This record gives sequence, C-alpha cells and structure tokens, in this order.
Amino acid sequence: MSIPELDAVIDRAIADEVIAGTVVLVARDGEVVHERAAGFADLAEQRPMRVDHLLRYASLTKPITALTTMALVERGTLDLTSPVTRWLPDFRPRLADGTEPAITVDHLLTHTAGLTYGFGGATGEYAALGISDGMDLTDLTLAEEVERIGRSTLLFPPGAAWAYSVAYDVLGGLAEAATGSAFPDVVAELVTGPLGMSRAGFAVTPTPDLATAYQDGRPPTPIRDGVPVPTPDGGPGLLLSPSRIFHADQFPSGGGGMVGDAAGFLRLLEAARTGGAGVLRPETVEGMLEPRVKRPVAPGVSGAFGRGWAVITPRETTPLTPGSVQWGGVYGNAWAIDRERRVSVVQLTNTSLAGMAGPFPDAVLEAALAG
Repeated sequence: MSIPELDAVIDRAIADEVIAGTVVLVARDGEVVHERAAGFADLAEQRPMRVDHLLRYASLTKPITALTTMALVERGTLDLTSPVTRWLPDFRPRLADGTEPAITVDHLLTHTAGLTYGFGGATGEYAALGISDGMDLTDLTLAEEVERIGRSTLLFPPGAAWAYSVAYDVLGGLAEAATGSAFPDVVAELVTGPLGMSRAGFAVTPTPDLATAYQDGRPPTPIRDGVPVPTPDGGPGLLLSPSRIFHADQFPSGGGGMVGDAAGFLRLLEAARTGGAGVLRPETVEGMLEPRVKRPVAPGVSGAFGRGWAVITPRETTPLTPGSVQWGGVYGNAWAIDRERRVSVVQLTNTSLAGMAGPFPDAVLEAALAG
C-alpha cells in the first residue's frame, strides 16, 4: 500500500534531516491506500519508526475533545448556547472594561470565547496567573487550571473574533463538572472506546513504543523539558515538556495532552468523514464540519473554523477542496479530510515544528491528494 509520489516526499525529508521520523496513512473511500513508517523513533538509538509507534498528539487532542463535547450535547448533559457558568459557576473571565460577558460551550468549541494561549505572547497575564498551555509539567489539577483561566481578561467579547486558545482545556473541566467523572474516563467512554482507539490516552508508562520528541535542526535535536522550542515568528517560544505524558498526575489537557498512534487517529477522521460511526449522529457531525467563524490564515487571507477544526474556504491556498477540514499538532503532526475526494490523511512525526507546518506537511498533503 503505497503512493510513489508520497514515498518520494517522505524519503527526501528523512534524507535532508528535516524530520527524525514519520508515520503517514492515507485512506480513500475508507480503504487505506498508503501506510508508511520512515526514519527513526529515536536517533541516538537508531531505533526505526514503526507504523504502530505512539506519538504525542498535541493538538490532535482537540478533535477528540470536540467529539466528546458534542456527544455530551447529544445526551443533553451539555448544550451549546447556555452560559458555561451553568456548570462552572465560578468561571467568569471579564473584558478589559470589567464587564462579565456570557461564554457558551459553542464559543469554546469555535475558539471565539476571547481566550488565548500563553505561548502566543498576546498577553503576559497568563504567565502572571500561572495558566498552563497544557503541554508543560505543572502541579495544577484540571479544576485549578480552569479556575485560573476564569480569572483572566478576555481579548474580545465572546463571538466577536477568533483566537486559538486554552478553550479546550476549559471544555475538559466542563465535561468533568457536568458528568461528575474524570475527563479521561468521559473521553474513553464516549469517543476513543467506541472508535477502538485503545492506545490513545492522557498518560503512558515509559516505553520504546513511544517516539522521542525532537525540535527542528539539521539533524533534529531532542526537546528538553522546560526549554522553549523556538517558533518561526521569533516569539517567546513553546514551553514543551515531553516527559509530561509519563506522569498520570498531570491534568488531562483537552487542548493538547494525549498520546496515540496513527491508525487510531485515522479511525477518528473516517468517523467524522462518514457521519459519526455511531459515536455521533450524522447531523451533529455535519454541524461540526460547517464553517462557523472566520480565522486568520495569512495577511489579507481569512479561512474558517468549525467545531474542532479548520474548515477550508475558497480563498485559502491549499490543494484541499473547499469544505475540507484540517489541523495539526505542535509536536509535529498534521491531518486533513478532503470531503469531496473522500480522502483522509494522517501524518505524524516526532519533530516540532517541521512536521506540523511548512514544506514537508504541505508536500505530503499534495502528494496524498494527487496519488
């Protein structure tokens, strides 16, 4: 099962030391037409990457959280339009003028609540409050993380704009408050369990099955706990702690805290592409796939965001057809569903940020859709 043009893209990236290792799966009409592992799960040990290797999902966790949230909406445990304070009475971020607007579940799902991420550098308040981005080592519980976010200042009135944010960590806390169960248990019961994603979770014991995390370099260099990973825009860097996944006492970050394999994530994408696979009703999935809000793509170019992922619009520069969905993960991952072509693509690497955005994932997507 191989697409020759895609193999050439992968081979070139490994030979040029753009990434350490990768697993790439492509399904067309539900049939896997490309399955390839290449490069190394660990460079120092020269341990080859396998198709079944575990990798840190990072923001690939977000679609899982979105499906979990919508499953709770279907059951009547949550609803999209009520204020979040219905379930989290103390979650009351304010605007700069001191007013307290209502934030809904849908605002959180679409990143329109007015929240942000600390690594974006938009505000120093998150660091002052001790808010975690969900990928560093911390002594916070999920309830404490949500409580701190609830004391932050909103960037804009809910619904007025789009900003990538810690909203999905709030969704995890919301699920716990609404169900009385731990967030990982809710995820397992409603999404990963029914989809057979048995290897996806918020913690794992140290194992050779987990790929080592690297950052960009020639060759890639290991990411060290608490040492910021440089970003292309020259910002403050990303504070990543690869060992976080080994500590079950770390709060379960709905925005970026999971680990899993490529096959499991492909099952999730195919479930979304085909209408829910019994996890959600088709009309619920369709509502998640619709564009809900404009989001910035490049100067002068705007795209769209749905409930859990970016929705491709005609103005975006991409080989994906309009109406497709995609996103990625900062540890070096990218994925897409081209709904018109009925193709799902999962590309996981262990190299941040080269595996998430830039020439390699762009070339993978182009070859996968053309093959």
